[in-house]
Amino acid sequence: MGTRGAASVEEVVDTERYPIGHPGGPGWREVVAHTRAELEAVGCCVLPDFVRPDLREELRDECARIAPLAHTHVERVNAYNIALDTPLPERHPARRVMERGNAFVARDRMPSSAIVERLYTSPLFQRFVADCFALPELHELADPLSGLCLNVITPGRSHPWHFDTNEFTVSMLTQPAEDGGVFEYCPNIRSAQAENFDDVAAVLDGRGEHLVRRLELRPGDLQLFRGRFALHRVSPVRGGRARHTAIFAYSERPGVVGSAERTRQLFGRVLPVHTRESVRGDQLLD
Repeated sequence: MGTRGAASVEEVVDTERYPIGHPGGPGWREVVAHTRAELEAVGCCVLPDFVRPDLREELRDECARIAPLAHTHVERVNAYNIALDTPLPERHPARRVMERGNAFVARDRMPSSAIVERLYTSPLFQRFVADCFALPELHELADPLSGLCLNVITPGRSHPWHFDTNEFTVSMLTQPAEDGGVFEYCPNIRSAQAENFDDVAAVLDGRGEHLVRRLELRPGDLQLFRGRFALHRVSPVRGGRARHTAIFAYSERPGVVGSAERTRQLFGRVLPVHTRESVRGDQLLD
């Protein structure tokens, strides 16, 4: 994003708490060390009040204005977001069908001036996130729809249990629900080497409460999450206000795009790039 992007992101972030403008400095290293420890322990870290307090209303308003552009289509899905008619053993957790009622605003609907867009494309922010995940670098997704999107959950709806396609997820709540809408997750319930279908099935069937952790997020908090390996959901939203969350999707490898099936589920459309072979880093179900 160049020098303008670097300056903009420093104006957005509370640099007293998160000295993003000084890569490798003492304050940077302290935040990164804390974040890495949390990610190692539970697969998730929340950096509270990451966005400056005086910008949080603007953050909310920008995302609220585009929320009506979300693709809204209540759909029957499974935790792996694969086709429901995929041939699988009878007791396989992917045979557990849930209703997905959340909606997504695609990347190509996001204003270039939006706070979340400036964060997502900032080289400083990308370097910070990569360092937190102990990676040499991160890449924006090559996917023109899902690299950066807004997750909209209206009252009475939820985002059911699922795994992320990308290994590292960064998100920011921009508008909380009046009630409900709690982020729930099962850290490290699977790995790149093992699906652990029994534990996944236990959570889906309500028998795995001991595996579930819960977070109450606030607008402007930055959440770093290993969503590829943690089963997670947002509980049903209640009250009169929708829950909005910006999702920043990065990858260790360039060229990553979503599958055609999942892209169609999320955005109601696919582009030519989604019909080509996707770049993947493991052989997990999805």
